Amino acid sequence: NMLNEILSESGFSFIATSDISGVVRGKALPSNQWEQRQQRGMGWTPTNVQITCFDTIAESPFESFGDLALVPDPSTRFQLPRFNQSCQGSDFSLGDILELDGQPWAFCLRSIAKKALSIFYDEFGLLLRSAFEHEFQITDLQPRLGDSFGFRGFREAEKWAHDLINAFNLAGIKPESFMKEYGPSQFEISINPTIGIKSMDHAVMVRELTQDVLAYHGKESSFSPILDPKSVGNGVHIHISFLNKDHQAVSYDAEDPNGLSETSKFFIGGVLHYLKEILAFLAPSEISYYRLTPHRWSAAFNNLGYQDREAAVRICPVTSLDKTKISEQFNFEVRAVDSAASPYLAMAAILFAGAEGIRHKIFPSAATKEDLSVLDKKTLFSRGIERLPVSLREALDTMSKSKEVRKWFGYDFVEVYLKHKAAELDYLKSMTNEEKCAAYQKVY
Repeated sequence: NMLNEILSESGFSFIATSDISGVVRGKALPSNQWEQRQQRGMGWTPTNVQITCFDTIAESPFESFGDLALVPDPSTRFQLPRFNQSCQGSDFSLGDILELDGQPWAFCLRSIAKKALSIFYDEFGLLLRSAFEHEFQITDLQPRLGDSFGFRGFREAEKWAHDLINAFNLAGIKPESFMKEYGPSQFEISINPTIGIKSMDHAVMVRELTQDVLAYHGKESSFSPILDPKSVGNGVHIHISFLNKDHQAVSYDAEDPNGLSETSKFFIGGVLHYLKEILAFLAPSEISYYRLTPHRWSAAFNNLGYQDREAAVRICPVTSLDKTKISEQFNFEVRAVDSAASPYLAMAAILFAGAEGIRHKIFPSAATKEDLSVLDKKTLFSRGIERLPVSLREALDTMSKSKEVRKWFGYDFVEVYLKHKAAELDYLKSMTNEEKCAAYQKVY
């Protein structure tokens, strides 16, 4: 109530949704209307789901018909940074898209992610604990040679990083680390793990707040999958572990050579088994596949790795000798993701695939510790490993043929997604690779 009183004096409340294009869209209202809109939401149009990242509209089954409600979740509400003290402040919240009778809309990504979370709680008695690690680049900052992971780059970034951390604090986000990354003018932000939907909410907020703060400091930033086909990419690593209903960590087993509990093994087995079928949700831009190639420290194969930064799923090391603390720290990360993907859609796809792995006891392939790109297909196949799709078109074609993906998301959702991405590809059809990167850079 105190927060509502403070925010009611602000100028606007922006109610947001992260959509199929991975773009945050929404509507603003005067903050003194928050209470009534919390109950009934803001009007939303079904065909909005087909607005591509380039603001073209894909073929829509809804055409001009229908009405929905974008209803804010009060637990996500926070005050936006107030850079100009002479202006009234504004606040931000994430919402769910609902039918007018209050039921989740079949194309609301946040609702789909909640559905996936409920499967783990109701069917397996598990709570998801996860965190998103983001890489981004400042596009108008001249790179300094010799500054990969550099102190000088970090010190220069302090000019805006303190404002960014303060913005995160306003949103209830707790950063775990911040650093100047390897790439030119590239930085990485890791966020502390949270339970349930909150990590996805935080991922959306991190992207928006980072660009908001950097813009105030006169800098252009981009989370785009890759800015230059010849350079490094910007990935998203999703760190995952599980708790039981008593909030005890259940992902670690000291007796396993890789530390994986049975639950973790089967979950990872499912993710790797279905990875090529869900890849179009995790790496959903055409330029995503310039990054997902060998020797870019991304993911080119559906492999499990131990301390291997080219694995699709990597077991993360822990440093404590205390077994209790090891169990609390233990996690693995899915590395075939980028910021062209909505955090909700990417996580939902991973969870649905992992749930199948647990149900059917799908074992992952043995953890790799070598360069898979030098092995032939026959050798890879004998080890249960295969090359992931090498283009968005191939990934979409693979997804379209998947009975499991259509079962998890619904036939209509998959058809809408395919049409959405077809329109995105059509927008790019006459561009060079460099021009495509430039186009995505402006969006993300």
